[in-house]
Amino acid sequence: MEQKTQIEIFTTGGTIDKVYFDAKDRFQVGESQIDEMLHEANVSLAIRVTPLMRKDSLEMTDRDRADIRQAVAASDSMRIIITHGTDTMVQTGQALLNIPGKTVVLTGAMQPARFRQSDAVFNIASALTAVQLLPAGAWIAMNGQIFHPDKAKKNVALNRFEEL
Repeated sequence: MEQKTQIEIFTTGGTIDKVYFDAKDRFQVGESQIDEMLHEANVSLAIRVTPLMRKDSLEMTDRDRADIRQAVAASDSMRIIITHGTDTMVQTGQALLNIPGKTVVLTGAMQPARFRQSDAVFNIASALTAVQLLPAGAWIAMNGQIFHPDKAKKNVALNRFEEL
C-alpha cells in the first residue's frame, strides 16, 4: 500500500549540499545529501524530496524566493521543509509567511553534510520534528531552536542563529 506524502522537502542548495570543487579547497553546491541522510537515519515518514535549485543563498534573488513560495503553495503537502543556505534563510522565511494552511520549516547547515562534524543531520532532524508539531506558518530550525523569520538573525561571528 502506497503511503501518502506527509512531508515534502524542497532542496535549494546552500552549505548543507556543498562539496569540494577543486584542489584549492573551493566549494560549490552539489547534489542534495537529504535522501542519503534520511536513509542513514532510518526515517520512516512518508517524505518526498523535490530539488528546486542548487544555489548558494548569497546568490538567491527575489525571483528565486517567489519560485520557492510558488512551489510551497502548489505542493499537496501541508508540511514542508526547505533546505537553504544560512546567509539569506531569514529573507526567504519572510517571503514564505502567510501561506494558508502550510507549516514551512527552513533549515540548513553551517558545515557541509559530507563533513564528519557537520550540524546538518541534527538540523534536518530538528526540522522534521518541528514541521510535525508547529502550527501553520513559516519557521526556521537551526542550532536546536525554532525561530520566527521576523525575529531571527544569523550571528556570523558565533556561527549560529539567534533571536532578535
